[in-house]
Amino acid sequence: MRNESWRNGVALLTALFILAPVGLIVWQSFLTDAFFSPRAGVTGATYGFVLDDPGFWDALRNTVVLSVGMVVIAVPLGSLLAFLMVRTDLPGRKWIEPAIFLPLFMSPMVLAFGYIVSIGPSGFWSVWWERLFGAPFWNVYSMPMLILVVGLSHVTHVYIYVSTALRTVPSDLEEAARVAGGSPLTVATKITLPLVWPSIAVSAVLVAFLGFELFGLPYVLGDQDGRMVLATYLYKFNTLLGRPAYQLMAVVVIFIMLITLPLVMLQRRMLRTAQRYSTIGGKATRAHLVPLGRWRWIAFAAVLLWLYAVVLLPLSGVMLRSVVTTWGPLVAVRDVLTWDNYAKLAEMPLIRRSIVNTVILAFVGGFASLCVYALIGLASHRSPLKTTRGLDFLVLLPRAMPGIVAGLVVFWIFLFVPVLKPFVASLAAMWVAYTLVWLPFGLRLVSTSFGQVGRELEEAAHVTGAGALRVARDVTLPLSRHGLMAAWLLAFLLYSREYSTGIFLMGQGNEVMGTMLVSLWNGGNIDVASSLAVVNTLVIGGGIALALRLGVRLDA
Repeated sequence: MRNESWRNGVALLTALFILAPVGLIVWQSFLTDAFFSPRAGVTGATYGFVLDDPGFWDALRNTVVLSVGMVVIAVPLGSLLAFLMVRTDLPGRKWIEPAIFLPLFMSPMVLAFGYIVSIGPSGFWSVWWERLFGAPFWNVYSMPMLILVVGLSHVTHVYIYVSTALRTVPSDLEEAARVAGGSPLTVATKITLPLVWPSIAVSAVLVAFLGFELFGLPYVLGDQDGRMVLATYLYKFNTLLGRPAYQLMAVVVIFIMLITLPLVMLQRRMLRTAQRYSTIGGKATRAHLVPLGRWRWIAFAAVLLWLYAVVLLPLSGVMLRSVVTTWGPLVAVRDVLTWDNYAKLAEMPLIRRSIVNTVILAFVGGFASLCVYALIGLASHRSPLKTTRGLDFLVLLPRAMPGIVAGLVVFWIFLFVPVLKPFVASLAAMWVAYTLVWLPFGLRLVSTSFGQVGRELEEAAHVTGAGALRVARDVTLPLSRHGLMAAWLLAFLLYSREYSTGIFLMGQGNEVMGTMLVSLWNGGNIDVASSLAVVNTLVIGGGIALALRLGVRLDA
């Protein structure tokens, strides 16, 4: 009989890793002061304080409006984009598809900076537009513009789910519709997309959930008018009362998780239903692309317009702002060109350290997190134990935590545990928070890789007398190495762009580029912020290029 006790040990440690932050949040929400303060007493008045605050209800309303707006914009456009890329003869599909994933890995802080310096009141494109046509008709700080920006930037999330489903749909019904005289739009809306409706619904729930964890874009684009969402409302409590109000912050976290956890569970349930939604028959057929005809180049232009709006427009603004000393309506670009902003990056120790720390955390930390995910994945891999199967539900909790929330609770844990307190402002604390935030995603990647290893190969090793660790070392891990390598590269990209998780953990010595961008924005240092944003984008771009070179699918 095989010794399965190690699986129980891993499951217990994982449960502690997940439940300890949640338990600390609940406890802190019922205290009158910080949990480590000797003056802290038990009370429920903190909930009444938050619920009586009009700012909380304004933030909740703005978050709901933003989330619904994201769904309204991203779901139809993402579904249509998937149809064009997978089922039609759209020109340039091979080189367009990698570009579609760029918004997924671009830092929201970089996007926010880009929109400010390109189409803000004194942005490059705003100034040029005013010179040619008069006052711009847009306001980058308005709620409709914020909804438009976040909606367009989340089209890729919908595209991933819908395009994956579309690749399994046979084309015979589409051919029948075309023979009957249906236009490409009719084929898409009446035939193809309804067949993948479960995947569209799953993506809609995902986008709605992501709307509740937004921080960077609302913080930069909405804070100008004092318009807050739940994540920025939580951040304000760090300084609103003159010192961090941990008890009130914990209450806000509870309310956020009460909203996001049901959405995560709903998405999980719908995803399982979608996987049972059969669209493939027993007869093999070759997929035929839907000819777009006279709409071919119009569709191509529409895709390029979307890519321009979410990638080229903000990046061009950031890059141009990084090489000028100042900018305004009466300034000519040729008179203010400079490389001094990049020289400042090298002169400022904090900035230099943030770049080095980001690369270390993304490369070494991403590998260390992968090892943790692999250990948990091996413990639950084809396990008959109820304890390990329970991990499937436990990992929903970190998924329901926005990055800023996970960073906050890890900060509290490092303050609470005496042996960890000296490391509260270290890269180790930052790594723990990152590992917690991306646990569900990383575990899904490694579990998928392990699941591709044939059961008979592992059983054969067991028959020859090999133990669980020997089977993992000699069979499961070697055969999963390509999938694990892909997971490592994806972790590198995600850790490089991460910003909100480290906001509360940032201290002297553990700065990363994402948190430095927030700090520079708070200090009004837009010149250096733009230069650092370009460097951050180059690091992420290098990771994407390497991933594509190694054949890693970015839609994993």
